[in-house]
Amino acid sequence: MVKVRESFDSSLLAGTEPADWMNTLQIERSPDALELILSALTLARDHKSDNVEMKTAAIQQGLDMAGILASLGMDTITLATACIYPMVRDELIGINKVRDKLGQGVYKLISGVRTMAAVRDLQNANSTSDKVAMDPIRHMLLAMVDDTRVVLIKLAEQVSLLHDAKSLTDEERIDLAMETRDIYAPLANRLGIGQLKWELEDFAFRFLEPTKYKQIAKSLAERRVDRDKYIAQVIDTLNLELGELNITAEVVGRAKHIYSIWRKMQRKNVSFEEIYDARAVRILVDEVPQCYGALGVVHSLWPHIAKEFDDYVATPKDNGYQSIHTAVIGPEGKALEVQIRTHQMHQDSEHGVAAHWRYKEDGKSTASGHEKKIAWLRELLEWQEELADSEELLNEFRESVIEDRVYVFTPQGEIIDIPPKGTPLDFAYRIHTDVGNRCKGAKINGRIVPLTYELKTGEQVEILTSKSGTPSRDWMNPSLGYLKSSRARSKIHQYFKKQDKDKNVLAGKPILDKELQRHGLKDVDLHELAKTYNYHHVDDLYVGIGAGDLRLQQVVNTARNQLHPELANQEHPKKEYKPKKQPKAKSEIVVQGVNNLLTTIAKCCKPVPGDRIVGYISQSRGVVIHRIDCSHIIKAYNEQYERIIEADWGISQEYYTVDLHIRAYDRQGLLRDITTILANNNIGVVTLNTNSKNISEMKIDIFLQVEVPSAEKLSETMTLLNRIPNISEVKRM
Repeated sequence: MVKVRESFDSSLLAGTEPADWMNTLQIERSPDALELILSALTLARDHKSDNVEMKTAAIQQGLDMAGILASLGMDTITLATACIYPMVRDELIGINKVRDKLGQGVYKLISGVRTMAAVRDLQNANSTSDKVAMDPIRHMLLAMVDDTRVVLIKLAEQVSLLHDAKSLTDEERIDLAMETRDIYAPLANRLGIGQLKWELEDFAFRFLEPTKYKQIAKSLAERRVDRDKYIAQVIDTLNLELGELNITAEVVGRAKHIYSIWRKMQRKNVSFEEIYDARAVRILVDEVPQCYGALGVVHSLWPHIAKEFDDYVATPKDNGYQSIHTAVIGPEGKALEVQIRTHQMHQDSEHGVAAHWRYKEDGKSTASGHEKKIAWLRELLEWQEELADSEELLNEFRESVIEDRVYVFTPQGEIIDIPPKGTPLDFAYRIHTDVGNRCKGAKINGRIVPLTYELKTGEQVEILTSKSGTPSRDWMNPSLGYLKSSRARSKIHQYFKKQDKDKNVLAGKPILDKELQRHGLKDVDLHELAKTYNYHHVDDLYVGIGAGDLRLQQVVNTARNQLHPELANQEHPKKEYKPKKQPKAKSEIVVQGVNNLLTTIAKCCKPVPGDRIVGYISQSRGVVIHRIDCSHIIKAYNEQYERIIEADWGISQEYYTVDLHIRAYDRQGLLRDITTILANNNIGVVTLNTNSKNISEMKIDIFLQVEVPSAEKLSETMTLLNRIPNISEVKRM
């Protein structure tokens, strides 16, 4: 079972000598180096505070953080900073006093760690539509690149907070665990610090999924004695065989991480008994050639399990991780995982960027490995000035720290990492902006594939370009699946932004006009709409849409609120989601917080989940549900306001009927193409009628009644229908 680091024993604080506290950290340093840490602890002890309990907790956490960082071999300044940082964070001591007493080095690190508070904005942005300020995020990235020790201190703080999480409320503990899972554990992984990554992941999993955590922990504990005997037998066998080939190696049982086991169970949809690394060993050797010699020994002893082999020595992960992973049918016919790596690879995998500072005080340097691990941060800073808004920077940061990156090869054999389900276009823009802009096609392992193809690890990608090629605006449409990377999407935004203004006007005007007409908003005052976005002329509004700086749906929502201001103020109360207390809805609509009332979907506007809705109390049909911009509701607001009642969508898996009107120029196969799009998107067709308006010009009107699960799915389908050749307009009736 996973054994995580124990928290610092607070009873030790009963003593008055900081030197006694420091002895518990087991730091091997010269007396002169230890003096700075002792000064930090003495400053914390002697600083007067009215809140003795808070001061004691801050000193305890500082010692806990210092112990965590000491296990990574961090330098003296980092350990001294960790000791005093909680006092500064909790405003028990001023940062200027710290600078006067401990020096500029500690002051600079504390300032950097404080800017890392912007990481919390990354977590909050997952659940809010509010725009996050760019400056704090930029300052955070600058601090992380300037001195990566600030990241390590922040990670140590997070581990320490998890140590004391039992004292928190359930809500606070869940928030802390989610923040750890979504931000800090992936960040530790991206920086190659496996020692902290596993601890962060296991703690987060323990608090978020306590039942599953205990089940796996119990399964590991029940088999511990038998498993230890089994692993001892495997180690003896390997030591004997490796010795006969004169391969000097250290063979040890590998630690079992509960979160890792659970993820494999989920990914492979198997039970605990079918997880290979529940029994695992690690072979550590001196040189790389010995890794492959040891691999040969393992495969000669036991049969290899197909598809369970990864060579991260030849092709390291993007965070620098190197190791050979294989799984075999070991003694007694039991599955066994074996990891093989050099001692240096093992140190790098456990300590990551911390290895850069391990010997820095002795004058040794590992700068090349350190620079490689933070190169992704430098890339973020190189292009963040071009972003349209901070949301794209946040998305790129999240994408770049997640663990499951996809690794593909260029024709020259260079490894490129892209987001999961990334496409050839993501790959092209990852290579160079010009390659992406001029992309016209792609080959995967020599075979031509569409630009929406989802790349898989290990594939070789060749981008086909054209000298006169330009990006397509369709590439920026999320529903079409051309791009997964926020960075690539931002580069296309910038391309269109730099184009001639007249072209952007010509591109943006028909898009906006068609969308406003489709939503029944053609009477909106465009001059007032432009002023909302700080534009002086309507043409500037068209330019913003044509260049991709403004999101079309955002402009449409603004136009709707402008045209119907009486509806803009009708806000639905936000209810906190509490899974344990909220009753299960028996109907798909909640009226003033009450479900299971008699409701009827209005036939005039036919709302679907995703549309803003209100209820109208009728005399015979219960509460009739309308879209909030329905003409009947607008009239009722003025004449029968007392019958209007708040309504919202509840839990539902049902489909809803919507009427669509398609205008097109008739051709052979047109109806087949339309129904194919609908079938591929699981949209059911209730009725379909056609009407030829002008036979000589081959104009045709198609009236559809379809069944859709939500407004989002409807919008996505309408976008795809609009792209069918010969179709001029698709609108909701």
